[in-house]
Amino acid sequence: MRRTRAALLGAAVALVSERGTANVPVSDIADAAGVSRQLVYLHYGDRDRLLLEAALDLARRELAEPWQAAPETAIGRGRALAISRHFAAHRAFYGAMFNSASAFALNREVSGLLSPLRSESMRARFGVLPDQLDADLAAFITGGIGAVIYLWVTEGEGPLDAEAMADRLVAVGDLLNAALEHLPGVARAAE
Repeated sequence: MRRTRAALLGAAVALVSERGTANVPVSDIADAAGVSRQLVYLHYGDRDRLLLEAALDLARRELAEPWQAAPETAIGRGRALAISRHFAAHRAFYGAMFNSASAFALNREVSGLLSPLRSESMRARFGVLPDQLDADLAAFITGGIGAVIYLWVTEGEGPLDAEAMADRLVAVGDLLNAALEHLPGVARAAE
């Protein structure tokens, strides 16, 4: 079962990346994975769900898990570079997915994956923030990062420069950290 799942998810990523579109027939994905179309429908229901699961699997393995293991408590250079390198390495796949029927669900799910991690970073830096502010800020920051990444992946020209994007993300993080230092209630929460 795990091998079948891994084969389907890998085939989906490879074919979407190769073709530059999420409009890859289920039969092509099934053939590339060495399984029947019926098995795809049994496990995922339809192509869009399979592609969404492939994107989430990729993000979990290459973004969320390393992020959780990283010792940083904020969006420092290491985490920003990891995010940038991931999206640059998988530009063709994410570019197609960001322009597919699964785009909204993908954005929501990836933001959901990263938002708790961002919330942990906020609490580590500022303590417990009042009235769900940590969760709101985490969602806001994660959504903003997602929007910047979306534009970079879909509209960036030539090869993507992960180093430059990491610098951009760090600059935004530094600005937000400076602004949050003056937020009412934050100084008391951090004490």
